[in-house]
Amino acid sequence: MSRPWVLISGASSGFGEATAKLLASAGWNLLLTSRREERLQSVAQECVTLGASVHVEVWDMRDREATDCGVRTLMQAAGISEGEGGTPLAALVNNAGLAVGKGPFDEGLDDDWNRMLDTNVKGLLFLARACVPYMHSGSRMVNMGSIAGKQVYAGGNVYCASKHAVDALSQAMRIDLVDRGIGVSQICPGAAETEFSVVRFKGDQEAADAVYQGFDPLLAQDIAEAVEFVLSRPPHVCVNDLVIMPTAQASAHHLHRNT
Repeated sequence: MSRPWVLISGASSGFGEATAKLLASAGWNLLLTSRREERLQSVAQECVTLGASVHVEVWDMRDREATDCGVRTLMQAAGISEGEGGTPLAALVNNAGLAVGKGPFDEGLDDDWNRMLDTNVKGLLFLARACVPYMHSGSRMVNMGSIAGKQVYAGGNVYCASKHAVDALSQAMRIDLVDRGIGVSQICPGAAETEFSVVRFKGDQEAADAVYQGFDPLLAQDIAEAVEFVLSRPPHVCVNDLVIMPTAQASAHHLHRNT
């Protein structure tokens, strides 16, 4: 049996990188994209050594035309065509996203708001819409949400709004695609130590490290294993919504830190 194809966005680091490597070792072929070409190529090469066929394209998810073109190029490289005939895109892991800044909304910066809303909401929509024509009955979509899409926390305002939108869109996409047999899942991590906080605090490593002090946070591998679990369910099973937090975290507001 041939290896199925999965497209993973934001694959150059964090959840996307860990998911790519795990799925490569689990028998998937990979279509990878991100904005950072050198890091993406490095991830791709590691996945090739794990036995996967890999194609990569670099673009910014906020750019609709670039997204449409990038998806077409990846599908052509993999021999995937639109419609029910031939090889399908078996899965999409809609992972690319970010938080930028943290503070009261009335002190927020337009550029930060635009980056979050354009990437986390419009970028997710652009990629999903571009990929659906290549998906068949039995294909699966996994949207990367967040505990911030379930609960609002101080300083989170626009980021929380963007992830609440992902929560709503995941529910809506599931309804829109159910007649086509395409399953839509959402995975919502809590506190996870990746580059997330470094990006949020604009390169301030000390501020980023402080987020995870005093407890054991989730790791990228934990979320990659959740993605693999969702994608490996039998055809009649769809994991709609999966919230994952470290044991030390009870909600977006409650963390037990060892001090």
